[in-house]
Formats: sequence, C-alpha cells, structure tokens
Amino acid sequence: MSVVPGAELTRTGSALRPPTSPGDHAPPAGPATPDGRIPPPPPPESGPSTGRFLARATLLTASLSVAAALLGLVRDQSLARLFGAGPDTDAFLVAWTVPEFAATLLIEDGLAFALIPAFSAALARRAQGASGDPVRSLVAGTLPRLALAFAAAGALLALAAPQFVGALAPGLPDPALAVDCTRLTATCVLSFGLAGYCSAALRAHRRFLAPAAIYIVHNVGIVTAMYALGGHWGVRSAAFGVAAGGFLMVALQLPPLVGQLGRRGSRPDAEPAQAARPLDVPLLATVLLFALCRQSQVLIERFLASGLPAGAISHLNYAQKVAQIPMTLSMMLCTVTFPMVARALADGDTERARDRVERDLALAACLVLLGTAAVVACAPQLIGLLFQRGAFTAQDTAATAGVMRVYALGLLGQTLTGVLVRARFSAGRATWYPVAAMTAGIVTTSWIGAWTVGDWGAAGIAAANAAGITLTAVLLLAGAGRRGVPVRTAPVLRELSRPLRAAALAAVAGALVASLPSAPLAGLAAGGATVAVVFVLAGRALGVQGCAPALRSLRTLTRRLAHAVLR
Repeated sequence: MSVVPGAELTRTGSALRPPTSPGDHAPPAGPATPDGRIPPPPPPESGPSTGRFLARATLLTASLSVAAALLGLVRDQSLARLFGAGPDTDAFLVAWTVPEFAATLLIEDGLAFALIPAFSAALARRAQGASGDPVRSLVAGTLPRLALAFAAAGALLALAAPQFVGALAPGLPDPALAVDCTRLTATCVLSFGLAGYCSAALRAHRRFLAPAAIYIVHNVGIVTAMYALGGHWGVRSAAFGVAAGGFLMVALQLPPLVGQLGRRGSRPDAEPAQAARPLDVPLLATVLLFALCRQSQVLIERFLASGLPAGAISHLNYAQKVAQIPMTLSMMLCTVTFPMVARALADGDTERARDRVERDLALAACLVLLGTAAVVACAPQLIGLLFQRGAFTAQDTAATAGVMRVYALGLLGQTLTGVLVRARFSAGRATWYPVAAMTAGIVTTSWIGAWTVGDWGAAGIAAANAAGITLTAVLLLAGAGRRGVPVRTAPVLRELSRPLRAAALAAVAGALVASLPSAPLAGLAAGGATVAVVFVLAGRALGVQGCAPALRSLRTLTRRLAHAVLR
C-alpha cells in the first residue's frame, strides 16, 4: 500500500496509531488549571489527531466497510438465489429483525454513544495522571453487568419468540418457521452486545482495524452456513449463520482489546486503584431509547408489509440494503471522528469539536447525495445485476427497484441524523432531545405508512420511512446548538442546499442516460458516469465545499481497492 509522503504510521499488532516523533514524547505542558496545577501533557496517542492519520484511519475503515458491504450483497444474493422472495425468505427476514436491532442498539449507535465518550473521558483522566487506571476501572464496572444483561435479554427473547413473531408480523403465512429462526438469531443479543463493547473500547483507543472488520466475518459465517446447511435446514441455515457470525465478531476483537488493556499498567507511584466505575444509567437509557426508536422503523415496515402479498417484506429488505450503501459509506468518516469529538469535549475544546462536526456534515452530505443520485438514476440496473437470477424474477426486480428509488429520498436524512446525534451524545451526558426528535419521526412514519400502504403498497411504506427520518434530521439540526456540540445551523443549511441541487440535476440526467442501453451493465455504467460528471460540474458551479474532498476520498478508495484486487 502506497503511503503519502510524511504520513507514516506505526503499527502495534494490527492497529493503526498516530505518528510520533522525538518531540512528541515531551510536549510542553498545558496551561494551569484554576487551582494553579499544571496538568501533565497527554501521551502521543491521546493528543489531537493529525489530518494524515485521520485520512488513513478513515480509508482503512471505509475499505473494510466496502468489503463488508460487498459480502453483504453476496449474502443477500445467496439468500435470493437459494430461497427467492417468497414466504420462507419473509419468515427469515422477520427473524433478521433481531440482528438488525442488535447492530443498531449495541454496535453502531446506542451502546457506542454511551461507551465511546465514557472511554474517552477515562483516557483523558489517565493522561492527566489520575490514580490507578481509569480505563480498567471502567471495564470492571461495566462489562460484567452489561454481559449479564445481554445474556438475560437474549434468553428472554428466545422464550418469547412466538409472541414476538405474532406481534411483528401477524399476517405471516408460516409463523412456526419464523419462530425457529428467531430463536437462533436471539443469540445476537449477547454476541452483538459483547462485540459492540469491544468496538467502542477499541475505537476510543483509536484502533479501528478490528471494529471495521467485524461485519466481514459475520457475513462470511452467514454465507458459509447457507451453502453448507441450506440443503438440509432450508432458510434456518441462514439464521444459524447469523448466530455463528455474531460470536466470530467477538472472537476477532478480543485479542486487540486484551492487548490494549494489558499494555497500560498503573504508574509506579500511583495510589491504589480506583473503585469500579459504573456506566451512567441516564445516559445509557437515552442512547438506547434513541437507537430503539430509530430501528423501530423496521418494525413498522415489517408490520405494515405483513398484510401485503408474499414477497413484499423481501422487496423492502433488498431495496433498503442496496439503497443504504451510500449512507453507510458517508458515515465512515464519522465513525473515525466520533471518538475524537468526544475526546475534544472531554479536554474542554468545544471549538475543535464544533469545527470537526461541521466538516463531517459537509463531507458526509456530499457523499450521500452523490450516492443517492446514482441509486435513483440506476435502480433497475442495480437490482437486476445484483439479484435477478435463480428464484428472483424480473417482476421482483421491477418491484424492488421502484421501492429503492423511494427509499433513497430519505438517505440524506439518515446521514444527517447519524452525524448530529453523535454530536449530541459526544459530551457523555444524558439528553432527551434526540429521543423526542426520533419519536416525532416514528409517529410520522407510522401515520404516513398506514395512510399510503393501501394504495401504494411497499412504495408507500418506503415513502413513510423517508418522511419520518427527514423530519428527525430537521429537528436535530434545529436544536443542534442547545447541548453537546454547538453547531452553527444557518451556515450548515446554506451549505447543504448546494449539493442537494447538484444531486437533483445529476439524478435526472443519469436516469435518462441509464435508460438508453438495453443491457443492464451498460446502462449502469453510462448512468453512473453521467451522475458523477453532472454532480461534479454542478457542485463546482454551486461552490459545494465538500465536493472536492468527497471525490478525493472516493478516488483514493477506488484506487486502493483496485490495487488490492488486481495485484
């Protein structure tokens, strides 16, 4: 892998670390505190990240996330090829709600919003010379209790699987199959909880390799189980793969986490270790409630779609998986910068945190809008190339592509919500405003979905999803300056309007060009190229700030991936 001159990084095991120099080991001490004490300087790995390290860490996370997304497509293609878009797949997708919820609650959003600021604050206290080891104290006070709670919740879900399936999808043709799959996927409550804990701790330590690779091993476990056991177990094999892949996620992260916790002992002159520090319960409650409200959009979709003809849940699932790829890629930078924002706030540097969040908003919006334009323009070609084979018919392609175009209208709202809620929770304090904003979005999704599902079917459900998450993003942005990071709303809105207009022009032009060739691959290539060219030209004409960095990120990522594949 080529390295930008001057951007060398050292490696400890398999984890990236910020560059150090002889001067880094003895930086000048900070200003005196109000009581006259001069705090000791932070160690090199705890100081402000350089731009080069941020770029390399983001590239690493994005590259592995792209690999995981590609394996996720292989997983969905395998599911479609082996089991089609019928009642068996619908039954599995009801059970798939468990890992979907667990990933959001315990890995990506909920638990991470509480743990990363907690670990960042512990690292800041350790850098200031606190007695004992605040990081080990935090682990001792939180991990055993959380693990017990995860295990109990998983066991309760397995026992209540019939009631869960009946409440979630009352119109399902084969509820017994869904119950069997749900009992297998219930293990994800424990495995994803432990994986999320490890991920949060490693990210706070600025170790991004193992957390970014967890979905690779998870998808490998699912695909392997489907092909190895599908002939005997049917779609239950996919549920077994979900369970096995969850524990592979934990096994992947344990060695680097143990290495990080074992490397840092107490200072020789330290006082006795502090008592175990429990997690902030109000903070944990607010972040989990927010994540639960956000993910409950899936419950609403499955509930409304269960009364539609067989295959509707599958069409929604495939459309959502493909449409969310741009959003996932746009959030990679925020995955890396969230621990840095939390650490800046822990150090009292609000201005640095605000500047970082505003840059993240501009770049993430630019990336997701470029992807949105491509998804809208090339939806039939994308779905046809990815899924139309085996039991997945041309009618399934047309239905899924139509739903995906509607889903894509909410991608900007999804991305803005992800960035803004991280800014809200990065201070490590409980705040109920995000829960209220997400609740308003869920109420909107439910009302619009119930109103439109009769006439529009699955497309009406997708439209309700887009409307609800967009309302949440608007509310979060409107209240961005109240707590957490004081984002300047008016300049952010002005900047967001520019790539939004560029994306609208690019989507229209790309759709026209993509429809000209008869072959899906040629249409996708022509439409995608048109979207990129029009977006760049319109973005530059409109003065989009995030356009150039976004294109550089995409170009660098594409070049690195091509090099990895072709070498």
